[in-house]
Amino acid sequence: MNKLEIVYLNPCDLTPYENNTRKHAPSDIEGIKKSILADGFNDPIGVWGDNNLIVEGHGRQIAALELGLTEVPCIRLDHLTEEQRKEYAIRHNRSAELSAWDFSKLEEELASLDISGIDMSDLAFDLSQEDLFDSMSDSLVDRAEAPETFTVSFEFQIEEKGKMDEYLKQNGKQGLVNAILEVVDNA
Repeated sequence: MNKLEIVYLNPCDLTPYENNTRKHAPSDIEGIKKSILADGFNDPIGVWGDNNLIVEGHGRQIAALELGLTEVPCIRLDHLTEEQRKEYAIRHNRSAELSAWDFSKLEEELASLDISGIDMSDLAFDLSQEDLFDSMSDSLVDRAEAPETFTVSFEFQIEEKGKMDEYLKQNGKQGLVNAILEVVDNA
């Protein structure tokens, strides 16, 4: 196993990868900046090669630049070949999407914190503490008191709106519901 060492570099000296497959909305960058300001820069940026090509951490670099930071922690990934670098970047970005929340544990963690003074949107939750707990509780388990319907919300990048509008136009809401249920059934 390769031993990683942290080096400190100026974010201006890091080169974004032109084919980065991950997009960062301004709200994403704001969340990263809030995290850095609240907790510090605890997630090094992965860089590769002589020009410090960013392998993972493009959003962190943008946030650091906007915050005016002159030094950020980085890890060198020079042990990777060019092909391995590309594969790692895709794998790294995809892994976050594939994981899911354990809402019962999240509820326990949040309940153990004094979050009365925390804006939940700082944690990327656009809810009050009460609403968050209500959304996490497993009310559908108790069928006697369970509602007949429930709400599922999805968030898409604005670039995807046209595709979603077209899908709904062709298949209707019920078509979307059926597609979602098929995914859930096959999960």
